[in-house]
Amino acid sequence: MTRDELHELGYIVPIATVPSILQRGILSHRRAERFQHQSIALEGVQDRRARKVVPNGRPLHEYANLYICPRNPMLLRRSGMHDQICVLQVSPSVLDIADVVVTDGNAGSKYVRFGPAPSGLALVDRERTFARWWAHPGDEIEKWRHSVEKCAEVLVPDVVPVQYITGAYVSCDLSRQGLQMLAPDLAITVDADLFSQ
Repeated sequence: MTRDELHELGYIVPIATVPSILQRGILSHRRAERFQHQSIALEGVQDRRARKVVPNGRPLHEYANLYICPRNPMLLRRSGMHDQICVLQVSPSVLDIADVVVTDGNAGSKYVRFGPAPSGLALVDRERTFARWWAHPGDEIEKWRHSVEKCAEVLVPDVVPVQYITGAYVSCDLSRQGLQMLAPDLAITVDADLFSQ
C-alpha cells in the first residue's frame, strides 16, 4: 500500500465517549485507564495486547490504535450495538507524528509485521485489507489470516491529538442524532454498509 492510497484511518468507539475524545484526543489504552469511559474492547484481545511490545518500541497499550480499514472483524463483532457506536475519521497526516508504527495486521496477533511510518505502509496488502469480506469457506487457516490482515493498524504513541479527527461515520439516523447532540460541530456521515447493516 502507498501513502496516496490511504485516505483516512478509523477509530471504533462508543458514541457516548466522543465528547471526552474531542477534549483529550484518542488516548492509548494505558492513558484511557485514567478516565472513566465506556469501552467496546474485547477482553480476551486486550489481555493479549497487554503482553505485547512493539519491536524497537513500547508496550502496545501505550499506543492509540487506528484501523487502516475499519470495516473489519472487530466492527462486525459489534454490529449488534451499531446504533451506539461510531467510527471516528482520522487524517492520515498522523503518519507524520514521531514514532508512529504501521502493522500489516492486528497488532495483537502472533504473526504480524511492524514498520515505521510512513514507509511501513509498504507492508500492508491493500487488496486484502480493504476486501469486502474475509471469509474463505472450507479454509479456516486462510480465513484466520485474512481476518488478521483486515485489522491492519496505525499505532500512535500515547494520543492522537484532536486536530487529526476529521469526522465520524454512524450506521443510521438514530445514531446520527445521538452523536449530533453530543458533538454538534463534528461532521457526521451515515454509512449503514460500513456497519454491515
